[in-house]
Amino acid sequence: MPPDSRPLLIRRLGRQPYERTWKAMSAFTDARGPDTPDELWLLEHDPVFTLGQAGKMEHVLAPGDIPLIPVDRGGQVTYHGPGQIVGYPLIDLRRTGVGVRELVSRIEQALIDTLAHWSIDAARVEGAPGVYVAGAKVAALGLRVRRGCSFHGLAFNVAMDLEPFGRINPCGYKGLAVTQVLDLGGPSQLAQVEDVLVEQFCRQFGFHAVPAAPVLPELPARAAV
Repeated sequence: MPPDSRPLLIRRLGRQPYERTWKAMSAFTDARGPDTPDELWLLEHDPVFTLGQAGKMEHVLAPGDIPLIPVDRGGQVTYHGPGQIVGYPLIDLRRTGVGVRELVSRIEQALIDTLAHWSIDAARVEGAPGVYVAGAKVAALGLRVRRGCSFHGLAFNVAMDLEPFGRINPCGYKGLAVTQVLDLGGPSQLAQVEDVLVEQFCRQFGFHAVPAAPVLPELPARAAV
């Protein structure tokens, strides 16, 4: 590892309900101090639509039996479900020395470089955060910064049922095409993609990965759900 790299605790949490995870990362952010190690949580969610702070209900077309949860991140409406890597970078931006724009750019680059590992040519689209392949969105971003620390994060489609994206205007864009790693010639195993994503994420931010317990940190009693 580079001599000046900082530790990044990696929690691989498996499949988790959305609301409990949201409460946990919010409580973690509120409780952390200047010496709290940064963390990256990697997981899958049970099927759920989430609507960001700027989200408009007009972009939720036909949710059906999938719950819709308004949340405190940026962005519009998106879908989470099994077969999608959700990554929550819980980073002290002041200590890391990056602003919000740079945070978004570096996360996007980590995703682009991850896809390049399988010779998938991905790119940004001006004014539309996330990562795209031939105009189809393969990864979405929705972040929040509080007390100088980031939470919420990225959703990276790997090998999932894409049908629910047809029930919304993804990220507020009518008719936006959505794709996934498997359909682009990459692997279907989430762990395999996570390994490369962790490597590229650490490279972007000057971290070295440290495995952490694969459990959500305990919530304060008032935050439990």
